[in-house]
Amino acid sequence: MPAEARQKAYRRGHRGEWLAAVALMAKGYRILARRHRTKLGEIDLIARRGDLVAIVEVKARPSLEQAMEAVGYEAQRRIERAADLWLARQPDHARLSLRFDLVAVLPRRWPVHVENAFSGRG
Repeated sequence: MPAEARQKAYRRGHRGEWLAAVALMAKGYRILARRHRTKLGEIDLIARRGDLVAIVEVKARPSLEQAMEAVGYEAQRRIERAADLWLARQPDHARLSLRFDLVAVLPRRWPVHVENAFSGRG
């Protein structure tokens, strides 16, 4: 991928994650981390509401269907492993419940939050 295309994709990803974070905050979530990197993978957003922690994958696509399809089996496993590492480092991990969500950033629409987009532990 040429440098210019890579830069454009990076900016689009940043903008999508920002929009997703705003949408989640409007629903009462607190954003704990953005682009959280671990040795096992990256988590786009980690959001919390009460004792629920949402591990959020953000996808900017033309349709909700394409966004859902863009999170394949391997990506799900990578996100789950990164989430396990993050959770293990939380002092109150025993009382937290984890959920894997997707926020689809669609053209000219408010981001769509899909709860339990994939199961975790598949």
